Amino acid sequence: MKKIIASGMTLLMLTACTDGAANVSKDTEPAEETKEQKENSDVTEAEQEVKEETAATEQPEKVVQEPQYKINEANWSVQPIADQNTKVVLLTIDDAPDEHALKMAEDLKALEAPAIFFVNGHFLDTPEEKEVLKKIHEMGFVIGNHTYGHSSLPDLTPEQQQEEIRSLNDLVESITGERPKFFRAPFGLNTDYSKQIAAEEKMALMNWTYGYDWEKQYQTKEAITDIMVNSPYLNDGANLLMHDRAWTSEGLTDIVKGLRKKGYETLDPNKIQTP
Repeated sequence: MKKIIASGMTLLMLTACTDGAANVSKDTEPAEETKEQKENSDVTEAEQEVKEETAATEQPEKVVQEPQYKINEANWSVQPIADQNTKVVLLTIDDAPDEHALKMAEDLKALEAPAIFFVNGHFLDTPEEKEVLKKIHEMGFVIGNHTYGHSSLPDLTPEQQQEEIRSLNDLVESITGERPKFFRAPFGLNTDYSKQIAAEEKMALMNWTYGYDWEKQYQTKEAITDIMVNSPYLNDGANLLMHDRAWTSEGLTDIVKGLRKKGYETLDPNKIQTP
């Protein structure tokens, strides 16, 4: 009988110890583990955020593609390098951003029609004008150099020519984050020195095939639309010169539609070879 009681008491003691151990494990240890796990989890999440931010930073903003076209300096047309589409035209807008450049960019964007906006520094004097250029660039349009003050380069000294070209590149870069890759001299008048500067700045020289919107008889929407679409100089690779003008802005949508109706693709300037 004593043995049975002793055995029973031993069993109770063992049970009590077991229950006590279970209670310690349940009430104390899990709390410590939860805190540690939380700290580890926080570290892991922080490390993951750092990795994601680093990966995002390392991703290139733009995909660099091989050039598919080049500028023919004999006639300033755009020519395919290999087997690309030959029936293309290049749209260019000079003297931007004056009064109509942003509207022209918006209209071209709606048509998915790429273009180069050749800018002048004297149209970038105010924060508002700089903001316009920034918006045009953010819409995906290429920004070209048309000199700071639109002076005739042959009439300037080498130092003045350098200032006209390089200072504008610096200004454009400060606004858009990119230096221009194309250079168009005012009135199409380059000098040996301006060509040298353009080469050093890694800009392709560019004049044009035809343009009309500075002539009096084409200063209406209807007249400029008709001549730009039906010019006798329209051909494969034509380099079309237009300006930031009211009548050109008004006719721009119809000009693009008219060219496309004739089978012409509006070429993306990013596909053109630069130095």
